Amino acid sequence: MTTIRDNRRGRFAATLLMLLAAAAPIAAPAQSLDLQSASMADVGEGETAEDQAQPEVLEVSAAGPAQGDDFYCGQRRLGQWFYCERPKALPKTPQAVQQAQASATDRMKAITRQLNELKNKAILEPTEANVIAYVRFQREQLDRASVFSDTWQRALWQNPDIDYTLQRPVSTVGKRAWTDNRSATRDQALARIGQRYGMFYFFAQSCAACEVFSPILRSVADSHRMTVMAVSTDGGPSRSFPNYVVDSGQRERMGVPLATPALVLFDTVTRKTVPIGFGVMSADEIMERIFMLTNTKPGEDF
Repeated sequence: MTTIRDNRRGRFAATLLMLLAAAAPIAAPAQSLDLQSASMADVGEGETAEDQAQPEVLEVSAAGPAQGDDFYCGQRRLGQWFYCERPKALPKTPQAVQQAQASATDRMKAITRQLNELKNKAILEPTEANVIAYVRFQREQLDRASVFSDTWQRALWQNPDIDYTLQRPVSTVGKRAWTDNRSATRDQALARIGQRYGMFYFFAQSCAACEVFSPILRSVADSHRMTVMAVSTDGGPSRSFPNYVVDSGQRERMGVPLATPALVLFDTVTRKTVPIGFGVMSADEIMERIFMLTNTKPGEDF
């Protein structure tokens, strides 16, 4: 019992010296180290396993020195067991980065390849298992396409800004209403077309298509009061346009290709020509082309 008490007294004395050394400036570092070494040596003699398990010394020692002290923390004079800052825990190893998901284009290509592979395998090796595998995979893709089509239709119903049928109806009733409204707008525009535009009609007596097209053009011009200058490329007459003129270089100056019949608009304001078309055209087609070329911009009507 006496030995145990002596050992505990020795440890208490060593701890007290350490606390005093941490609180007060050290004038003779070497001497303090000798005192500490001697105290530790006294404590070491006769120390038992029971005494090593006492937690009081570790708790006091850990709270002893101040943060940032150069002597104790910088030079580590008290040994590696004595620390000023608790060591930081090592960062955990990050998990392996998952492989980036393939793009939608790559996935579609993979589906197509697999579908072709299953089909070709079923054709080359027409076993029941191969045929069933192909049919099932094909049905999966058909179901996927059906879902896409249904979602597409619902999106158009609920978002009028992307529904093209509002501009060009496809239903019977809607298409009839759109056609009637378009015809009225076109007739109003063509009624004023003669105030600015005239037409050059290039024909030939030997042209069979011109014999069919001339009466159609005559009817359109009369109904919309449009002026038509008929030009004979071979000098022959036209029954529908008796007041024709013979080509004396008009076609070449306008840059009209060598094709008959040819119909060209002439803008009296800009002094430019606007080709309407070549070959036989119906009356409705003539009026539609004139309306689009003079009253709409490219892409506006579609």
